[in-house]
Amino acid sequence: MRNPVATAIAIAVGLIILIGYFVPLGILSNIRIYLLDWAIGLAGVASVVAIINLLLVHGRKIKDRREPDRYSILLLLAFAATFIVGLVFGPASGTFQNIITSIQVPIEASLMAVLAVSLTYASLRLFKRRKGWMAVVFVISTIVFLVIGSGFLSIGTQMPVVRDILGALNMLPIAGARGILLGIALGGLTTGLRILMGADRPYSG
Repeated sequence: MRNPVATAIAIAVGLIILIGYFVPLGILSNIRIYLLDWAIGLAGVASVVAIINLLLVHGRKIKDRREPDRYSILLLLAFAATFIVGLVFGPASGTFQNIITSIQVPIEASLMAVLAVSLTYASLRLFKRRKGWMAVVFVISTIVFLVIGSGFLSIGTQMPVVRDILGALNMLPIAGARGILLGIALGGLTTGLRILMGADRPYSG
C-alpha cells in the first residue's frame, strides 16, 4: 500500500456508513449523516473546480494562435449567458427553466436523431460482419423500435389487437433499462466492496 493512512481512513469511513444503514444506533446514524454531509460538500467543491478547469481549458483553446477553437467561444458565451440569467432570475424561476428547456430539448432531440442513425448503421455493419440469428434479431428489433418510435403505427392504436401488441413491445425497452440499472447497481456494489477490502485504492493516486 503506497498510502496506508488514506486506505485505513477510506475503509473506516465506508464501514461506518455501511453499518449505520443496518444497525439502529444513534451514534452511528449521527456520524453517518456528518460524513455524508462532508461528502456532499466535497462533491460541490469538486464540481466548482471542474467548472473552473473547463473554462480554463477552453480559454486556452481560444488563445491558441495556430488554430483557435470557435466552438470554445460558443461554449463560453453560452455558459456566461446561462450563469448570468440564473443569477438574475434564480434557478427555480419559470423564466430560467423555460430558457434552459428551450435549449436542452432541441439538443436532446438532435442527439436522439444521431443515435437512431448510428444504431441503424451499427446494426447493418453487425449483420454484414457477423451473420447469425443474434445479428438478425438485433437488426429486426432496431427496425421495429424505430418504426414504433416514429409514430407511424399510431393510427393502428384504435384497434384493440394492435394496441395490445404495441403496448407489449413498448414494455421491452423498459425491461432492458431495468437490466442496465441492475448492472450499474451490481457494478457499484462490487466496486464499493473492493474499496472496502482495500483491493482498489482510487484515492491513492
